[in-house]
Amino acid sequence: MLHFRRRAVPIGVLSAALVLAGVSVILQRTPSAAGPPPTSGHSPAPPTSGPPPRTTQVPAVTPNRAIPGFLDNVSAFSAPVTPGRIRIAGAPFEVRYDFNGGVGRPIADVEGGHELRPLGQNGGALRLVPQGSGLAVAYPDRCTLPRERDCPRAILEGLRDDSLNPGRRSMRYGASVRMTYTDLADGANVLQKGYSVGRVSQYKLQVDHRQGHPSCVVAGSRGGIYRAEPWINVADGQWHDLECRRTLSRLIMLVDGVPRAWVPLPPQLSIANAEPLRIGGKGPAPGNDQFAGAIDDVFITIGD
Repeated sequence: MLHFRRRAVPIGVLSAALVLAGVSVILQRTPSAAGPPPTSGHSPAPPTSGPPPRTTQVPAVTPNRAIPGFLDNVSAFSAPVTPGRIRIAGAPFEVRYDFNGGVGRPIADVEGGHELRPLGQNGGALRLVPQGSGLAVAYPDRCTLPRERDCPRAILEGLRDDSLNPGRRSMRYGASVRMTYTDLADGANVLQKGYSVGRVSQYKLQVDHRQGHPSCVVAGSRGGIYRAEPWINVADGQWHDLECRRTLSRLIMLVDGVPRAWVPLPPQLSIANAEPLRIGGKGPAPGNDQFAGAIDDVFITIGD
């Protein structure tokens, strides 16, 4: 127990002290007519006289260069293929497209080369849309018009680039895609170089048919078409990493990093053509196997 010393205080003095204390409390709690009461935890207002308070300079924010939006279509038709002897890539060789440059910059690979041009017909247009911390390419919605030739079409297409010809070398190519059931059709090309008919030679990645099956296709200049197609549906509204691997004796399809299907290949199969790289279809004309959905992180790697 604490012990206090008692002092005798006259009643009159005590009463006066209590009255003064009550007045002080009321004055402290009465709002000022000049403005709202001070907020708890905030410093009092600076005095009106004397130097002004020091302020912190906020650095300017650099605008984000990866601006989404519609890409301007350069042309409705493919550029003429440059004539000349067809060559193959020196190994190893790699191109990658992440589409993160935004609509204000050309569509080029991550090193700034191998530029792609947007092409469109019947009002078909491409958009750069947010994807993770970057951007992806969104293609026109699946067309439901009665005549296919009236449908909007849009793709990305490069110029002739023989450095993308693997010849007989091993290679990897692929992309990330996002599709839904309504995006599916009999043909939906993700990327391709060349054609499988006419002994042109080709490598291609596609998502075909109503089952949403991805598949890898290669065709040699001497004929023969080889296709690896797993029994798996990737048109579920989620992003999926699709990859094709061509080895000396196999064509392998990987989905999200897991091998899902393969077919044997003849070692002598050679892929070399003068056709450009195309992403989203085999051209802007009717019957182009138009892709619907979104594509990101396209890559082609030739050699080990």
